[in-house]
Amino acid sequence: MYKLLNRFEMRNIATFIILLLSAGPLLAQELNCNVRVNVQKLQTVDPRVFETLEQSMNEFLNNQKWTNDYFELEERINCNFLLTIQEERGPNSFKADLAVQASRPVFGSSYETSILNHIDRDVPFTYEQFAPLQFSINGFNDNLSAVLSFYVYVILGLDYDSFELYGGEAYLQTAQEILNNIPQAAATANPGWRSLDGDRNRFWIIENLLSPRVRPYRQAMYQYHRQALDMMTTDVDAGRAIMMKSLEEINKVNQAYPNSMIVQMFTNAKSAEIIEIFKKGTRLEQSQFIQVMSKIDATNASKYRAIK
Repeated sequence: MYKLLNRFEMRNIATFIILLLSAGPLLAQELNCNVRVNVQKLQTVDPRVFETLEQSMNEFLNNQKWTNDYFELEERINCNFLLTIQEERGPNSFKADLAVQASRPVFGSSYETSILNHIDRDVPFTYEQFAPLQFSINGFNDNLSAVLSFYVYVILGLDYDSFELYGGEAYLQTAQEILNNIPQAAATANPGWRSLDGDRNRFWIIENLLSPRVRPYRQAMYQYHRQALDMMTTDVDAGRAIMMKSLEEINKVNQAYPNSMIVQMFTNAKSAEIIEIFKKGTRLEQSQFIQVMSKIDATNASKYRAIK
């Protein structure tokens, strides 16, 4: 019977072939990032500073090797990083919002499904023009580099989880290492790394993703992507039925871990997609969908009821 290879298996095959053909190092990066720095609110700082910052962010995200796996060009993970400057605190000191989006392809189609759609509204940083951003897991160079690295590994974790059950564990653990290695003084000066900084920040993203209570959520996300979406090009009805089961599992997580950040992040990334999918479902499927999503995302229950 035909078997879909997961991303890990496909990359192992690609790596083996490349090793046979070349003795050179494997340097293909994992990300295909679109990077923008929004400076519309600036008043005093020379905008050219942020042109070089945008270039530095682009090189940091797209040229850094983040894993030991080999990625073909077409396998790179499409993502967007939008840094919007909100405050000028000094000539080299700023506060920004960081919007992070990432997607992965759906098998047998040209469609890309969102795996992350999140805005981090508390990113203070300092930047000297032409200064490179530097990656470090075990040390802290600057807040912006740490924040960007953290979200890279969250993206990798979510992407790998969508291809293989718990396949992103190592990358989520690396994101946690980055968080754990922020010095206390730096964590105090740069909010978002600690639980006491609020209930919707980097601390809670990785706490949720690695929490035993949220483990079934990650299994549901594997089912959602690999066993539902990836199969819909050949059997839409079967894929939609599996997707319904994954939504029911997410609702169980929502009940076991009320107000968890990861469930909110799921609805941010997926609500528009699942609405379009279940618009084409049977009346029974639509009723089940409305019932489950009204529990998962109660504040937006009306938009789910509108599918009928």
